Amino acid sequence: MADHYYSQQPSARSDRKKIEAALRGHKLQFVSDSGVFSRDGVDYGSRVLIEHIELREEDRVLDVGCGYGPIGLTAARLVPRGHVTMLDVNERAVALSRENAALNGIGNVEIMESDLYSAVWGRTFDVILSNPPIRAGKAVVHRILEEATAHLKPGGSLWVVIQNKQGAPSTRAKLESCFGEDQVEEVGKDKGYRVYRAVKSSAD
Repeated sequence: MADHYYSQQPSARSDRKKIEAALRGHKLQFVSDSGVFSRDGVDYGSRVLIEHIELREEDRVLDVGCGYGPIGLTAARLVPRGHVTMLDVNERAVALSRENAALNGIGNVEIMESDLYSAVWGRTFDVILSNPPIRAGKAVVHRILEEATAHLKPGGSLWVVIQNKQGAPSTRAKLESCFGEDQVEEVGKDKGYRVYRAVKSSAD
């Protein structure tokens, strides 16, 4: 089987790299490695999502497909009285996220190996964040969108970033079918990336 960043056990030989990034006013350090998404630096899509998310200090946040941690760890900095749960199917990414949380002195996080939402089934969150693994295929991306509603509190929101050329219009349509047309909004766009927010109805 080809080795991808969404493989559970990447076979690529380890080639660790240390990178730094300024995200939402916070200087963060990350150790990345071969076999994980965007190993050479925080990818532009994640940066666009990070710049647009709106979080309250006490929010309980879920990062689906966390990689080595830029989205989830930035979110943790933004919710000092809240908590962030970070999930990834890739065991190397999970280990790196744990290492990077410690490297940056971030303690309000929980990082778990998980096939999408499997490790948090039955739990709900105020906010779900995801830069979906497009190369894993449309079925995987659609599961992230479809299953989000079961993991959001009423009034909670799912934030996703996606490129136009990788299916932004179909992603919006899928979100509208899951959440309702009037519950989905494009909240930002930058260099071909679009950020969508879908809100779970408080009546659900």
